[in-house]
Amino acid sequence: MEKKGVIRHFRDLAVYQRAFAAAMFIYKLTKGFPAEERYSLVDQIRRSSRSVCSNLAEAWRKRRYQAVFRNKVTDAMQEASETQCWLEFSLACGYIDQKTFNELDEEYEQIIAMLNSMEFNANKFCY
Repeated sequence: MEKKGVIRHFRDLAVYQRAFAAAMFIYKLTKGFPAEERYSLVDQIRRSSRSVCSNLAEAWRKRRYQAVFRNKVTDAMQEASETQCWLEFSLACGYIDQKTFNELDEEYEQIIAMLNSMEFNANKFCY
């Protein structure tokens, strides 16, 4: 059995890698949204999807303080949920198809589950 690698940086976290990949997919996807959405839906969904990653990075640097770590992980979960909301608006407006929505929504469900586990097991991440 292969031993899991040591996590030395927030970029080593599987949840960060998944959230980053999802945010980049959303960035590319929203390039095709109508111009009138540039300063509303596009800005909101890009911001919230990227905020999952930035809150994880902040949480990682605050591992010394378990309460702060948990708070930042919770913030990341909230941003992931907000991204799901914007994805639903994107579907309702016809900017993405049902298949794309389902795939991204499920990916964010997995990301939220991973973040929830991090929050619940904060003592394993904090020192």
